[in-house]
Amino acid sequence: MNYRHAFHAGNIGDVLKHATLARILTYMKTKDTPFRVIDTHAGLGLYDLTKGDAQRTGEWKQGIGRVLETPQPPKVAELLAPWLDVVREVNGGSGKLSLYPGSPLLARKLMREQDRLTATELHPLDAAKLAELFAGDYHTKVIELDGWHAIKSFVPPKETRALVVVDPAFEEPNDFEHLASGLYKAWRRFGTGVYMAWYPIKDRKLVKRFYDAMSVSGITRISVAEHFAGRPAADKPMAGSGLIMINAPWVLRNELQTLLPWLTETLQQGRGAEWKVFDLTGE
Repeated sequence: MNYRHAFHAGNIGDVLKHATLARILTYMKTKDTPFRVIDTHAGLGLYDLTKGDAQRTGEWKQGIGRVLETPQPPKVAELLAPWLDVVREVNGGSGKLSLYPGSPLLARKLMREQDRLTATELHPLDAAKLAELFAGDYHTKVIELDGWHAIKSFVPPKETRALVVVDPAFEEPNDFEHLASGLYKAWRRFGTGVYMAWYPIKDRKLVKRFYDAMSVSGITRISVAEHFAGRPAADKPMAGSGLIMINAPWVLRNELQTLLPWLTETLQQGRGAEWKVFDLTGE
């Protein structure tokens, strides 16, 4: 329980995760029927980049900092707008960057009146601050709970439509096994749900074993997006990350094929910067 999202708020992994999260939610809002967002490892929800853990690491400078300071082609700007509009909103629209919204706050800002959010967080201090952030918001339910239990405990939701966001610590060797097992159990209970799980890529062999396990799980419509700012190495800071998605919107592949080349060029930190989008399983 030593992992804290605040150390990594706004970094290159958050860029991939939150830009994609915003695109998925934008698509889900094209239908009038309500949906629920279930964020299993929710963190604080809002991060102060000027002090504490985020200031000490400064990882956001190579992530959201670069995105905001780099001119964007019109199509890229259009696709990033839902995410970046929320980033600017929590900073008062001033153009200065001092606060960064995590996944639950980003989702809440993009939801409609009829939509709901369930956010779980295991760390007691973070769970308390998350509950304070959403105090009085009847659209949102915050629960202090292990995310590995939450991933399957809240599906299927009464809304019948849902996006399950999974962003675990990945500090334990078996976290990929937990993720594969959790996604499978949730999918068996709620096969029509949309699932998006983030993971760091430092050991390609470990990630390949995860992909192999998912590809033979029986789960259909699994897709993957990977982004690397540099060449990954197990003994160095994170240079790349991925998203594994189940039942992703059909438009997302083309959107990521527009976004990821620009993000890769903007966020690159040396040799090995690249991106990939591919399917693990079909229909």
